Amino acid sequence: MPQIAPLAIFDLDNTLIAGDSDHLWGEFLVDQGLVDADEYRRGNDLYYAQYLEGSLDIFEFLAFSLAPLARIEQVNLMALRERFVVERIHPIILPAAKALVEQHRQAGDALMVITATNSFITRPIVDLLGIDTLIATDPEVRDGRYTGAVDGIPCFKEGKVQRLRSWLAGHDVDLEQSSFYSDSHNDLPLLQLVGRPVAVDPDDKLRDHALRALWPVISLR
Repeated sequence: MPQIAPLAIFDLDNTLIAGDSDHLWGEFLVDQGLVDADEYRRGNDLYYAQYLEGSLDIFEFLAFSLAPLARIEQVNLMALRERFVVERIHPIILPAAKALVEQHRQAGDALMVITATNSFITRPIVDLLGIDTLIATDPEVRDGRYTGAVDGIPCFKEGKVQRLRSWLAGHDVDLEQSSFYSDSHNDLPLLQLVGRPVAVDPDDKLRDHALRALWPVISLR
């Protein structure tokens, strides 16, 4: 198996973009009148707060967040996602993040985004950034429709490590020479796996850990 270039791995939400695409998608659904506004907004805000504090039950959250994908016709979903990306994502793509991605591209590194947010939401965002390889939480699809369930291992906390290791089984990569950029303490398992972890506009828990571990701390804001 030929060895490929070192990986430049990026978290997405609050790292390459100035917001959380999962939470923003929930707000977008509320604004479109596609979910019960009060109930869905309460759940969306609660799960996001749990994510920030590190107490999120990922399977409980996914049951909540993937359910609308099963209720909305596929053709309507695609049109909604296109509008969502234009209206909510384009304005929060960080120019410094695009420059960082390009810096790694010019250096010959292999580019990857690894994110807990599901691939339905994140695939077009990663395409905008010119990154081909995406590892994300995958919604289950049967007979051409989303079921509202998750397919395989959620790409969250230790799940990111598991999903990356599965990908690495088909690619000879030196993780000691690879980088991972993230804002969140939830990503500590993967940050500790690579040779070049970088904290990007980090939350307080990650900032404290990064400073103790002498990891670089940068801002793309």
